[in-house]
Order: sequence, then C-alpha cells, then structure tokens
Amino acid sequence: MRIRAVFGEAFRSLGASMSTTVAATLTVLIGMFVLGLTISLGTWVLSWSDHVKQQLLVKVYFESDATPKQVEFVRLKLAGDERVEKFTFVPEEEALRRMRKKFPELVKNLSYNPLPAAFEVIPTKAEYNAEIKQEILRAGPGGKKPPGVENVKDGGETSKRILRVGSIVEVVFLVGLAVLLVASTLLIANTIRLSIFARRREIEVMKLVGATNWFVRGPFMLEGLICGLAGSLIAVLLLLIGKEVVLPSILGQIQDSRDVHALAFELTAFSILGAGLLLGAAGSGLTLHRFLRI
Repeated sequence: MRIRAVFGEAFRSLGASMSTTVAATLTVLIGMFVLGLTISLGTWVLSWSDHVKQQLLVKVYFESDATPKQVEFVRLKLAGDERVEKFTFVPEEEALRRMRKKFPELVKNLSYNPLPAAFEVIPTKAEYNAEIKQEILRAGPGGKKPPGVENVKDGGETSKRILRVGSIVEVVFLVGLAVLLVASTLLIANTIRLSIFARRREIEVMKLVGATNWFVRGPFMLEGLICGLAGSLIAVLLLLIGKEVVLPSILGQIQDSRDVHALAFELTAFSILGAGLLLGAAGSGLTLHRFLRI
C-alpha cells in the first residue's frame, strides 16, 4: 500500500509540475548526450593512440659481415627480455623486397643490396622502446655494443613525441569525463532543486503530519529516476541516429584501421542509462535533504 502511494504521488507530481519535469528531463538528456559523445570520442582517440604506439618498433641493424653466431647472441638477448612481446628477423633480401614495394623509385637502379639484416622488435609497451635500445647497446663485452651490431633505432624524437601526445590524450579524456560528470550532477541537482523548492509547503505539511523522511523522499527520488530514464533513453536514441547516419560519412574521410575503435555502442548505452538513473535519483535525494530538516 505504501509503495503504491509513493508511485501514485510521483506520477501525480510529474503531471502537476510539467514544466519542471520537462526541464529536468532535458537537462538529463543534454548531459547524457554529451557524456555519450565524450565516451565514444574519447575511447576512439585512446584506441587510436594505442594503435599508433603499436607501430613504434626497435630495430637492430647488423653489419654486412655479421656472423650467424653474432646474430644468435642478439636473438637470445631479445628472447630473454620480458619487455619484448615478439621480434622478427628480416634478412637483407626481405628488406630489399619491402623497399621495392614501398619506394620502388629509390631502388630501381641499384646494382647491389645496401640494406642490412635486422631484428624488428615489438615491445609489450611502447614506453619500453628506449630501455630495450639501451639494453642491446650495452649487451656486448665491457657494456659496449655487441659485435656485429651496426646500429639500434627506437624512433628517436618521433617516438618520444607520439608517447607524449598519447599520455596527454589519456589525461585530457579522464579529466574531461570527471568534469562532465560533476557538471551534469550539478545541473540536474539544480533543476530538481527548483521543483522541490516550489513544493516546499507540501513537504512541510507531510512532515508535520508525521510522514517519515523516506516516505517524503520516495516520490521525489522516483521522479528523478523517471526523468533520468527518459532523458537517457532519448540521448541513447539520438546517439544511435548519429552512429547510423552521421558517423559513416565522417569515417569515410578518415583513414581507419581495424584495431582502432570506440567503446562498443551497447556498453556506452548501458553506461548512459545507468548514469542517468543514478544522477536523477541521487540529485533528488540529496537536494531534498535540506528540506527534511524541520
């Protein structure tokens, strides 16, 4: 009986104060729509950052007269390094074939193969590139470069710049997401506060006749849940339309990769619905607290 009364009071209030109901729903809609865009764009950028980092390799170049024993020495060093995910040996002939495929104009008149054999090393994390390079350069006798190794490259300044940009992107995304959640909570709470303030006399009367705090709070929290759910559902619908209609035309202008993708739309939708419900209920409950101290 008490639950039915709470539901009845909540739906009656929603209809009686339609303007504040619409305002609260629109506030949730805007906040959750922006939140969805932030999650989708942010996770896509993070995925792109990881994709770019995966292109950073450590390359160990050998001298033209390097012996199989010297090559094997480096191979064993790489195989025993936990920071190395995998590595591939590229002989001179394969290096020339790749060069002919990528830049045929540079090698079409060559009378001999100037390209050295090399190991292409993929680290477990791009941040390990410089460490792996230094480890190899100090692996020889007396902490010097191993015999047969001509040079070791890790991308240099380009690698450092990519890692720096990737770190900045991650920090900006996390900070932006936190600021957006705080701003959405404040907006929703302020909108609901206006609704509660307009009905403060009703709350005072309910308290004076002996209604418990939770009995008073229940209808308002249910209103917040309904507004949060309605706004979140509309936001998800708008995001779905954008995903199906707008996104394909944008991605058609961007060079994409199979391993670059945003968070799955289903997870984004559930996150938005959960956040909308939580913010709606919490905004009502917390805002109502000051009016219950009679």
